[in-house]
Amino acid sequence: MKKKVLENIVKWIFLLCGIAAVGFVLCICLYLVISGVPAIREIGLWNFLFGETWNAPTNEFGILPFILTSIYGTAGALLLGVPLGLFTAVFLAKAAPPRIAAAARSCVALLAGIPSVVYGLVGMTALVPFVQKTFSLSSGACLFTAILVLTVMILPYIVSVSETALRAVPREYEEASLALGATKAETWFLVSLKAAKSGVIASVIQGTGRAVGEAMAILMVAGNVANMPSLFASVRFLTTAIVSEMSYAAYGSLQRDALFSVGLVLFLFILLINAALRLLSERSAKA
Repeated sequence: MKKKVLENIVKWIFLLCGIAAVGFVLCICLYLVISGVPAIREIGLWNFLFGETWNAPTNEFGILPFILTSIYGTAGALLLGVPLGLFTAVFLAKAAPPRIAAAARSCVALLAGIPSVVYGLVGMTALVPFVQKTFSLSSGACLFTAILVLTVMILPYIVSVSETALRAVPREYEEASLALGATKAETWFLVSLKAAKSGVIASVIQGTGRAVGEAMAILMVAGNVANMPSLFASVRFLTTAIVSEMSYAAYGSLQRDALFSVGLVLFLFILLINAALRLLSERSAKA
């Protein structure tokens, strides 16, 4: 009897936690809609999403440069980070000696625990001058530098989740591949990695979320200028647009309302990316 009562209590606790989690998401979504729609209505949806000028004194609020910069920055970080993370995960899960693998996992875990502002500080003091000197730029704070910082920041998520997925692949798959004459490298990349593709996609989803939502580190290395995106030009992301102006935007002004609208666009942007990647993950799992 006591055991049944305890199970019911635990069941209700889990149910309440689940309802609370969903409720928090709905509240955030509702708040962003209520706060962000008025500015979009006043500015005009087309002018807001596809305008190329962001100028608070003249009440011009076009966020196309921010949207494109966020897309390019995230895509660039994934283009560099996913292959590097996957190769590292394969090495740790399949090829590395136990001591080296343990030390490398500790380093990966340490990377995940470093605060964003530390990444930004290191990037600002070391990477920005290096990029400026290497490419003979007037300023090293640019989209390219932001991509490099984001690449390092998403690596722990891709490496740890992908390695866990690779280690969960049944050993019989690899033994069968080796018995048929495949090399170890062929087995790791053509059999093990394919069997762990759902976990790999999950790692990419986590890395994408980190890249899209990052603000502080990017604010310190990207230059924070509302330009159309160019690899070696100072740029502003959706996240940094909110961070850089919210502190001094007058309460009740169109500028402040427009920043809430940027937050709404960013929220929908992340939802669409996660939905697309999860759909891809489900289709890969069924294939």
